[in-house]
Amino acid sequence: MPFKAKDRIVFIGDSITDKGRKKDPQKLGTGYVRMVHDYLHAVYPQLSLKIINEGVSGNRIVDLEKRWTVDVLDNRPQWVSISIGINDVWRQVDNVDIEQVYPDRFEEIYRRLLEQARDELGCRFILMQPTIIKEHLDSSGNRLLKAYVDAVNRLAEEFQGILVPTHQAFIDFLKCDTDKDLTTDGVHMNTLGDTLMAATWLKAVGVLGK
Repeated sequence: MPFKAKDRIVFIGDSITDKGRKKDPQKLGTGYVRMVHDYLHAVYPQLSLKIINEGVSGNRIVDLEKRWTVDVLDNRPQWVSISIGINDVWRQVDNVDIEQVYPDRFEEIYRRLLEQARDELGCRFILMQPTIIKEHLDSSGNRLLKAYVDAVNRLAEEFQGILVPTHQAFIDFLKCDTDKDLTTDGVHMNTLGDTLMAATWLKAVGVLGK
């Protein structure tokens, strides 16, 4: 168990993290953040962990940079869990006319945000690989996504963070060739996809058995 009593954990990311949090009285949404919250509070009630969801639909790494101070630093967390990268790739597929965030820039900005949080707060990081873009292994989105997954892997090692292998978990699921979908549209999670994300996160931080 890496967490201590009263630890604050900020989850930040895009719509996959957001999952309707603004309409939720607890501001957690209905996705994997809610599942992680409920598991940790049910199994470790003595810790009284504070889970804060700061997901915003449509965000790329450049959007996280703009709101990093307010949504991360001002919350003074002991841990920051980050899930970003899907829109950085998806915009290259569905909105080619906007300024794109290619892998080198993605990693540069991501590193700068981690450095700032580490230096100002001394917090620790839980870095989630971006999941998938379309539910087939060789989609153009998944091919483009590989470089962003590699960047997250490098940053997790560089900052001694916990790596959550969500991309690999989704790829492994797809290889099983079940008749079950993980998403509603190739990107946004249904309940099964949220469950896979939450389980992968909980396993990575060491609070759920393999």
